Amino acid sequence: MNTTSRPRPRAILRIHFHPAERTDELYGQLLAVVDGISSRVEPLPADWSAYVDLTGALTYWDRDTEGLVAVLRLRLLALHGVACSAGAGPTRSIAAMAADATPPGAATVVRDDPYEVAAFLRTKPAAALPGIGPKTAKTLARYGITSVGDIADSQLPTLQRILGTTAARLAHDRAHGIDERPVAPGATPRTMSASHRFDCDELNHDQHHRAVLGLIQDLGGRLRTSGEIAQALTLTVTYADRTQTTRTRSLAEPTAHTPALAATARDLLTGFGLQRARVRTLAVRAERLRPAEDTVHQLTFDADDDKLRRLEIALDKAATRYGPGVAGAASTFPRAG
Repeated sequence: MNTTSRPRPRAILRIHFHPAERTDELYGQLLAVVDGISSRVEPLPADWSAYVDLTGALTYWDRDTEGLVAVLRLRLLALHGVACSAGAGPTRSIAAMAADATPPGAATVVRDDPYEVAAFLRTKPAAALPGIGPKTAKTLARYGITSVGDIADSQLPTLQRILGTTAARLAHDRAHGIDERPVAPGATPRTMSASHRFDCDELNHDQHHRAVLGLIQDLGGRLRTSGEIAQALTLTVTYADRTQTTRTRSLAEPTAHTPALAATARDLLTGFGLQRARVRTLAVRAERLRPAEDTVHQLTFDADDDKLRRLEIALDKAATRYGPGVAGAASTFPRAG
């Protein structure tokens, strides 16, 4: 008798949360709901999503993937009023692609079946494959490779000449539904946030700029007080109709230095193009915090930067003695008159 059994089908879920307003506390509560379904959860707070390995949970709950995803979505909606979009498949890359193609309030499930996987992947544009950005997609298109199916049908040596050895291997494998990356459970990376709500919907871009700098000043001081540094910043804009846009950018080096944080925040704000937008709330979140002793500061010959850091220390001492807001960057305070 043949005792060889087929490996248990994998079921990986990528879930995106779509709340009316985003707070760190709510994100933690949503993850707790997900953890009640499967303990193998990999948080991705930068875009309010998570990977979940449902493979073992299917047996525990005695449900198929569609049924278990439906239970999870219903719990999130019933307990917190939060709709989500979800994509599930046998690999991380398929789950991510399925989630990206799914509108809020719906789910897309690709079963662990070779024919279903091929039918899902082959018609997708090349840029939909994780690891293939717009620039790489344009390069492939010059050789007539425009879909995931084209990547799968291309000879690996051909792809290697176009993309390089490592990138070609990854693209070729993922185009065939091969992706062995596991879900890496872990605690939600620590974050710190600050927000500003305007008294009325604000159209003035200078006021947007001033508010963001004020939030950065607040975050920088709190980071230094708590002895932490940030590795990335996220800026969220809430508009008059309550829709939101969020963007995240990694810092050149982990820091709590206000000018460095402000430079990144200004770049994020400029990227939104808010010249005619009616803004209700601006929120800045410092991401992936680490202890300040982990800082590796790149030495420079810029005397102004050293002066700013010494000034920063003096301002922190003043804030500790007299209270926050007593002093700060001149650009965050209203001009006289």
